[in-house]
Amino acid sequence: MPMDAVTATPSLRRHSLDAVLRHAWQVDAFTASDVIAAIGVTRSTAIDVLDELTARRLLAEMPNARAVGEYSKGRPARRFAFRPEAGVVVGVDAGRGHLTATVADLRGETLATSRLTVDPERDSPERRRRAAEATVEATLKRARRDRSEIVALCAGVPAPVDRDGRSPVHHDRFWERMNPGFIDTFQSWSPVVRVENDATLAAVAEHARGAAADCDDFVALLAGERFGAGICLDGHLLRGKHGGAGETVAFDRVEGVGSAEGLAPRCVEAARAALRSGSLPAQSALHDIDPAAIDAKSVLDLAASGDPGALAVAREVGGALAGVVGIFGSLFDVDRVIVSGAIAAGAAPIITAAIDALPRALDLPAPAIVASTLGADIVSIGAVAAAVDAARDHALDLPVFSLPDDRARA
Repeated sequence: MPMDAVTATPSLRRHSLDAVLRHAWQVDAFTASDVIAAIGVTRSTAIDVLDELTARRLLAEMPNARAVGEYSKGRPARRFAFRPEAGVVVGVDAGRGHLTATVADLRGETLATSRLTVDPERDSPERRRRAAEATVEATLKRARRDRSEIVALCAGVPAPVDRDGRSPVHHDRFWERMNPGFIDTFQSWSPVVRVENDATLAAVAEHARGAAADCDDFVALLAGERFGAGICLDGHLLRGKHGGAGETVAFDRVEGVGSAEGLAPRCVEAARAALRSGSLPAQSALHDIDPAAIDAKSVLDLAASGDPGALAVAREVGGALAGVVGIFGSLFDVDRVIVSGAIAAGAAPIITAAIDALPRALDLPAPAIVASTLGADIVSIGAVAAAVDAARDHALDLPVFSLPDDRARA
């Protein structure tokens, strides 16, 4: 957000406003006494700040405690509630073959979602920009909200993203196509725009709602077609100068891993190789599938049912996953590695094999390996969560939530 549009608020006052707003953003109806207990401000400060946040249209004053039957004697307590409908946030998952836009209220509750399939072979930066704008516009219409109501927007892309929301130049221009300047594209749509790597947003999602809700040191491993890692250490996301923290091209040089290919193509390749070599057990149902029709879901479904051939494939792929987890454990000392994305739903046989194959010679305790429960929509979930975070961080600086002129002059 352009900082020249921000009106500075005195630091102590700002601290109180921020603290009370953060409390209000997370709870249902509350009183000044609740704020005093949670934040530690004086009663006069609590009442003054609550009045200001109400004037800014971020809070609404509710019927008092006596009116709702919660108070019977003395002066009834004033009750307040956050207004999640005061604006909307937008999360965009701009994947290689799809664009998904989600419009949510200020607490992240989904109002509408739209999805557009993209042909990667006919993609270009300009087409991708237009498609992203059209998808967001269609989702706003579906949610019956307007562009003027957007408070924050976050887009996730399969490319490194630096602190300014831009991606470095790739030798085949792939990153430029995936992130064709979305930070500029959406400046006219939203006062706050955030662009992030898709695996970083997977980490945001896992920390907010998933398998890392209780953990500050973890890797969210998008593991479908290619490995991508969102790394969180001490509660902070790692980015790097060019946004390349978590890029996995280095796996090309790691023995036992060999490439950044994800679990899905590894399952397919291992199953086909076993068929070609004749090493599959005779009773394996993989024999009944046309090699050209084998996909990861079929292999993993068979492995989950105990098929010996599919279990052998899962053990082979699990060995490679163990190598990946061992690298993250050694480099970053994380508590857990979360296998994320659509493939996580069927990845239990691979994860079991990876746990068995984890290197025993690691100096540090090996990370736990767990499956995400957030499914194929994890990047969208993370994009919305990141947009909510951005809205909360900047709300007091946005014109839409500025004080009315009469209050500002007082």
